[in-house]
Amino acid sequence: MEKLSSLVNHFNELWPESEVAEWDRSGLMIGELTAEIQTVVLSVDVTMEVLEHARQLGANLILSHHPMFLRGVHTLREDLVKGAEAGFAIKNQIAVFSAHTNADFVSDGVSQTLAKALGLGSLNFLDLETKQGVTGTLSEPTTLLNFARAAAKALPSVAQGIKVSGDPDRLISRVGLVAGAGDSYLDIAQSANLDLFITSDLRHHPSQDFIEQGKLGSGPALMDIAHWAAEWLWLETAKQQLSDKFGSVSFIVSDLSTDPWDFVVMQ
Repeated sequence: MEKLSSLVNHFNELWPESEVAEWDRSGLMIGELTAEIQTVVLSVDVTMEVLEHARQLGANLILSHHPMFLRGVHTLREDLVKGAEAGFAIKNQIAVFSAHTNADFVSDGVSQTLAKALGLGSLNFLDLETKQGVTGTLSEPTTLLNFARAAAKALPSVAQGIKVSGDPDRLISRVGLVAGAGDSYLDIAQSANLDLFITSDLRHHPSQDFIEQGKLGSGPALMDIAHWAAEWLWLETAKQQLSDKFGSVSFIVSDLSTDPWDFVVMQ
């Protein structure tokens, strides 16, 4: 066992609080720092299903990527979702900690983990000024269609699959990505000399503008992968980092999908 305070201190070394975005709410959501921790469940999100799974496993702590309280919460009524989640965690003595934007772009963070899973090497930052996003190169160029097929195998399966804009036969070598919602990086990606940019949660108008601009200047192809799938891969990396440090604590990656969609209907 380890005290929660020891774990939190190490979390803040791996994923520095100084890297938390101004709008973000990473850190300890629920928990007593003197509590003894024996089992930790790692998950992208905190949902009632994840909390119940943690309880069944006898976990004392959930380490999530997405904060439990990202947006303003003004009541913990247990007939509302955040109150129900918080009440369940407290009653079952499950602490909750999140590492969100401070885990996105650090070494072996969320975006680097995704890049490596997709076969990219020679990793660098997409935005050198802010040190955000990731670029990398394939060891051998491949077509956009074949790259998309390989990505589908590397990522956990979700309803939306993978959405791609571009010539299926286009050769792909240099790739940029942002794991999670990254349409705010589209302008940077457009001018980064990429063959392909990958991110999640792309909206119609920014995507259309990106694609149309690319046609004017041979810009990159575009790939939209599911937010949960893009970030779930990092949990195994985090587990290994933590297991190496805390041998007396069991770290378990939750295999529960917290992707919000169950199925798609095609004509």
